[in-house]
Amino acid sequence: MVRAVSFIGHHNSGKTRLLTQLIPLLSERGYRVGSVKHAPHLELLDARESDSAQHRAAGADRVLLVGATSSALFWSNRTEEDVAATITRLFSGLDIVLVEGLKSGPFPKIEVYRRSHHVPREPLAGQVDVRAVITDDPVALPDDVDLLSPGQLLDIADLVESLVG
Repeated sequence: MVRAVSFIGHHNSGKTRLLTQLIPLLSERGYRVGSVKHAPHLELLDARESDSAQHRAAGADRVLLVGATSSALFWSNRTEEDVAATITRLFSGLDIVLVEGLKSGPFPKIEVYRRSHHVPREPLAGQVDVRAVITDDPVALPDDVDLLSPGQLLDIADLVESLVG
């Protein structure tokens, strides 16, 4: 299985910002880093009326969208392959994969938490098995869960290394 860590948390908790700071730091340490973004609304990019969706409806197993600066590959999830197997298959040449989301996935989890008027609740830690919570908010955590600040990027990178090591 690929060496991956999931970063979970409520919407707008800072997951994307943290990962965009963590990826170059891990890359500087010599790792080839991949990322996966859980996108439950991905179908919006490949809407039924789009040319790519029509290609798939006609029977194409895979459809590659190629733009000037990026590309996206679409295929139908027709098999029973779980997300861990898919990530392992597609990211096998990389050292570390950072997953944004997938709180019920099989990878070790780090929660990014920020209290707001949209998220008056406590962190998911305790409900979901997480190894650490990253926040600047005062929170109550189970004894076996580490607490880090979003500014402790070196410590967060060290934690990721220890989780995939």
